[in-house]
Amino acid sequence: MSKFKRVAQLRTPDDFAAYTTEIGADLPFDADIQSGEDAPLAQPYTYRGKTLANRFSILPMEGWDGTEYGFPSDLTKRRWRRFGQSGASLIWGGEAVAVRHDGRANPNQLIMKPETVESIAALRESIVEEHQQHFGTDASGLLIGLQLTHSGRFARPNDKKRLEPMTAYKHPVLDAKFNVADDAVMSDDDIDALIEDFVKAAVLAQQAGYDFVDIKHCHGYLGHELLSGFDRDGKYGGSFENRTRFLRNVVDGVQAAAPGLDMGVRLSAFDWIPFRPGEGHVGEASDWSNGGYPYAFGGDGTGTGIDMTEPKQFLDLLAELDVQLVNLTAGSPYYVPHIQRPALFPPSDGYLPPEDPLVGVARQIHAVAELKQHRPELTYVGTGYSYLQEWLPNVAQRVVRDNMVDFVGLGRMALSYHDMPADVLAGKTLKRKHICRTFSDCTTAPRNGIVSGCFPLDDFYKTSDEHDQLKAAKQAQKEKA
Repeated sequence: MSKFKRVAQLRTPDDFAAYTTEIGADLPFDADIQSGEDAPLAQPYTYRGKTLANRFSILPMEGWDGTEYGFPSDLTKRRWRRFGQSGASLIWGGEAVAVRHDGRANPNQLIMKPETVESIAALRESIVEEHQQHFGTDASGLLIGLQLTHSGRFARPNDKKRLEPMTAYKHPVLDAKFNVADDAVMSDDDIDALIEDFVKAAVLAQQAGYDFVDIKHCHGYLGHELLSGFDRDGKYGGSFENRTRFLRNVVDGVQAAAPGLDMGVRLSAFDWIPFRPGEGHVGEASDWSNGGYPYAFGGDGTGTGIDMTEPKQFLDLLAELDVQLVNLTAGSPYYVPHIQRPALFPPSDGYLPPEDPLVGVARQIHAVAELKQHRPELTYVGTGYSYLQEWLPNVAQRVVRDNMVDFVGLGRMALSYHDMPADVLAGKTLKRKHICRTFSDCTTAPRNGIVSGCFPLDDFYKTSDEHDQLKAAKQAQKEKA
């Protein structure tokens, strides 16, 4: 790990530019940040006749902190209030909300069902109220969505430490990695029924006042896994038409049952073969000797390369379906975290990065730019910016100014420094003590059955009982190793 410089060591624009050149990370960059009405990040954006106030978006994050029955807890409510205080104009999905119990990523994930509608509606209302209180403006410049999901292969509906997978197909690497039984594959009838659940959940989201729902297709969860189901039999596998039938049927169903409700898709635009800890605990690709690796949507068959042919077809399909909102990410936190959320410090079940994380950030930025160039009429939210740390605003300004993306999405950064967008837009000096350093405790905690949060930098979590639990879990793992 010592061979990679920490971003905090890159003290000047020249330092940052020189280092990114040295490591081959082609990162767009402005040395100076503009503020005021003419600043690129403060430019309004018109979406379907609605004017959004700026170019920041808050990405969906799970806290593993809802109730057993799928209701928000006080921790959930706190996180959403902070979204409203962020200053961002686009709240992408809030967090992943399961459409039914067996699709929960953990036993404390929110569920969209008739009983929870009022409480999930209150989460949206809290964003609006906090925004009005902190910025003195109404909600007309905000767009707030709800992410709908079924976790598929990575479902843990009843026990935080026990997978109960429902898979799209038999995956020769992931099945072995996670000890998945042969009978975990969902039938076509199972998926037909799940589509009905997505539609029902969307209707409830509309009742709760959300502007749009995200039909989740990323990070190895079911929607994403279906896109790589080349070996799957039946109407949901094989051809591109079949592998996107789930999306098309959900969109058709929502448009019929909830007219006027907008939709978006968070998509892993490319994927790689699963990685594992190698020598020195550094990540390395899994062994594969069966010819081209076919199980990576957006992959080139090598296992560690990119081919945008099908992702571009996917965008063509979104345009055909009149789905304009696209949030692009990559890979999965379960098997290729270094390409999905670049970080210097791995979570407890991860591996040390095999490349400088800045290379991973650049990879995602340029993938988004290529796809936006292909279908410029769609609205794009980018991902992977948190590792930029102090230099996030400099890269964000440049990519927006150069029309490489429409909105800059903040994930982990919003846990430690939730009001970074407001500070950047106001021309304030960044609060260095709040900047996310990607220590990955927000992932290590849930991997050990503890709620997620920024334990190193957020005083609320730093002084919590969960902080002591996390410390003990990390020490036990260290001793075990």
